[in-house]
Amino acid sequence: MSSSPFATQPPVGFGPGSQSTEDEGLAYLQMPSGMRTFEAHLIEVEDKDRYAPAFTVLEEVIAALESWQPGESRIIDLAHLDAANLALVDEAMGEGEVAVKVEGRGDVRPMEIQEATFAGVWRLRGAAGSDRIEIGAFPRGAVVRAFGGGAGIDLSGLDVPTPGIFNAPALLVEIDDRARNRQPGDGAHVINLSLLPHTPEDLAMLDARLGPGATTVLSRGYGNCRIDATGTRHVWRVRFYNSQDMLILDTIEVSEVPEVACAAREDIADSAERLVEVLAAMR
Repeated sequence: MSSSPFATQPPVGFGPGSQSTEDEGLAYLQMPSGMRTFEAHLIEVEDKDRYAPAFTVLEEVIAALESWQPGESRIIDLAHLDAANLALVDEAMGEGEVAVKVEGRGDVRPMEIQEATFAGVWRLRGAAGSDRIEIGAFPRGAVVRAFGGGAGIDLSGLDVPTPGIFNAPALLVEIDDRARNRQPGDGAHVINLSLLPHTPEDLAMLDARLGPGATTVLSRGYGNCRIDATGTRHVWRVRFYNSQDMLILDTIEVSEVPEVACAAREDIADSAERLVEVLAAMR
């Protein structure tokens, strides 16, 4: 008889009696039981005449949403509203998942932009008298000011061996080529740094050569996402974080605006329908 234990003992979990004869079912991980859907924020307005200016603004927003076409940007001025009417418009708009901040640099005025709960509706707050609403996929002013006038990347000296530098020179040449030759309508060119071997020195060189931009976007629509414009035209740094604020995806994107920050045409059309419901309830 063999002395091997496998010759005399069946493996644990096999053989007669090792499996339950009752149908116990499988223990699946519990999935979300519901789905987030839009519920109109119904606002009660007692003095209809007092808030007629706010109603007119909301009508203008609806008309702009209904007639919007890709590539357009429509501005609705709020400077004529008094504090009460402006507050009512803000309450009707609510706050959505995307916030944009433009830093003031030189002639560039600082600006804070908040997407409403209606995709494609952006509430802009800047210097005195510049309060307004913009209808579009993404606020145009935040793109115009994003790169601080930056153009190409300084590629000098990339061929000089530097301790700790491995992939950054090749990536900078690729990014510069894509940014310089980008044409309107071109798709995004994405470099996934999370999948590429790199060193801290590589990342430092990328940051230094690309330079800092003026526009930062924070989006909660696809998890926690931070988008920073660089100082190089059309070049963005797009980073995704998990619920513990750990970086899970780090990319460089060459595009007009990263798609994750933009409202889709279908969403803008849906916003018009939903805002009609809100205005009807207020009246």
